[in-house]
Amino acid sequence: MLVLGGLCLAYYAVLCVTLKKWDSTFSRFWLAAGVLLLLCDRIDGVPVVEAWKPVLGTLAMILAVIFIVTEGMIIAGMFPKKGKEYPYLIVLGAQVNGRKITDSLYRRLQRAVRYLKAHPHTLVIVSGGMGKGEEVTEAAAMAEYLLAEGIEKRRIILEDCSRTTKENLKFSSVYIKDMGMDVGIVSNNFHMYRACRYAKRLGYQNPYPVAANCHPLLMVNYMVREFFAVWKMYLLG
Repeated sequence: MLVLGGLCLAYYAVLCVTLKKWDSTFSRFWLAAGVLLLLCDRIDGVPVVEAWKPVLGTLAMILAVIFIVTEGMIIAGMFPKKGKEYPYLIVLGAQVNGRKITDSLYRRLQRAVRYLKAHPHTLVIVSGGMGKGEEVTEAAAMAEYLLAEGIEKRRIILEDCSRTTKENLKFSSVYIKDMGMDVGIVSNNFHMYRACRYAKRLGYQNPYPVAANCHPLLMVNYMVREFFAVWKMYLLG
């Protein structure tokens, strides 16, 4: 526990340096986990704790199995099942700092540009409203980027009201002529499983992942965060 606690705190420090802020929403998970593990190490051997060890050990094993299975589904969801041209491509929004595109959104847009240039008949829906700290909608920022990369304006459809992944897909469906069509969904790799599951629930008959990568140092953080997001989706719909 001492070693694991130290690793969690070290990773929290790495996230703070990489993200250039100490209070990023999920990075605080690693701070809390590190402190908790160090506290647990301190109380190891206390009679009450020792009495509960068999129960705690069983719970830990069950949670480990659930975590491994869920992460396996997330990883499997990263890979495309088709390589053909989709009539529509939906790029899911991510945070914009003022007017500046963040790293995750930049990677999504780069993936979209490569796809759109290779498939000139595909229309693209850029989906995302305006959140805290944003001076423009995510959709507007994405459209500006695509235009600068040479994607024709006639191919770009703006959906600028959504605030969540579910809303991205729900509001974008208005622009799709037939929900039975193949639709490519662009997001970062860790996010693809949940995005496609939401799409299925919202009536998309043939959603396909078009996965962008993510910052290597943040991959562990995103994968663990996505575990909780997936179970939130399961439990709350």
